[in-house]
Amino acid sequence: MSDVERLEAEAREAIAAAESSQDLVQVRARFLGRKGSVAGILRSIGELPAEERGAVGADANRAKQRIEGWVAERRAALERSSHDADLASHRLDVTLPGAAPPSGRLHPVTRVFRDVLDFFTGMGFSIEEGPEVETDWNNFGALNFPDDHPARDIQDTFFVKGGNVLRTHTSPVQIRAMTGRTPPFRFVAPGRVYRHDSDATHTPMFHQIEGFLVDDRTTFADLKGVLHAFAKHMFGPDTELRFRAHFFPFTEPSAEMDFSYRGGWMEWGGCGMIHPNVLENCGIDPERFQGWAFGMGIDRTAMDRFGVPDLRLMFEGDVRLLEQL
Repeated sequence: MSDVERLEAEAREAIAAAESSQDLVQVRARFLGRKGSVAGILRSIGELPAEERGAVGADANRAKQRIEGWVAERRAALERSSHDADLASHRLDVTLPGAAPPSGRLHPVTRVFRDVLDFFTGMGFSIEEGPEVETDWNNFGALNFPDDHPARDIQDTFFVKGGNVLRTHTSPVQIRAMTGRTPPFRFVAPGRVYRHDSDATHTPMFHQIEGFLVDDRTTFADLKGVLHAFAKHMFGPDTELRFRAHFFPFTEPSAEMDFSYRGGWMEWGGCGMIHPNVLENCGIDPERFQGWAFGMGIDRTAMDRFGVPDLRLMFEGDVRLLEQL
């Protein structure tokens, strides 16, 4: 047997004995690598007599091709074996129900908005909406803000071309809803509002809910009764409210309201009797009708309801937050 024939027999035996792809790589390098057996034969051809060189070179090249073929066959066999083992170890039971895709979640603010609107529509309130870009009159003037009020400053309000503003509260909807209507009526106005403000409990864009009622006999006691019922609906039957005297240009008397929260008090929003000037600006006779209004941030309400520590987390789009809630 020639050296080439012995090399082929040895290679075939080693390739058949390879039990893994890594073993096969090492066997191939042993016979076909740059320092392998076939390369050694080819390098030694120059030492042979001239009449033998052609035959030995041809035999070595044929051996190289045959070894490559055996390596490819063994590689395919090892891959089939590995695939069959994977299938056997991960056998599927086709009688089991399919895996359900992940379900979507409503944003906490959306959930609170829907709950708030369900509560007030159940009490007979209608829903009013208005534009987010408002006139100065609807956002400030009709609501009894004086010309030098700090809320009109650029550090508080986003101004746009044409003398308009991004509404700083949902109260302009109150002006739009009352103008041209004759009491009695009651509305809630949900929506986005904008202010120059950003920290753990404030964002430049946030959501508010405004509620107001006008007729010829309502009182501040009615307002407090509605807000007490609303607070218990939102935060539980043991929730208490307290009212602190305050000032707003569009209500008189005015109050800030807090609700009981984790052994203390949390500021919630403002309220009061609608100022007679506001009624007059909407074409309503304040000698005949009176009304009340309230407003609070929905984002902070959702924060407190779901225990979210930082308001900014509500707007970062992190799906993990929604999954936890």
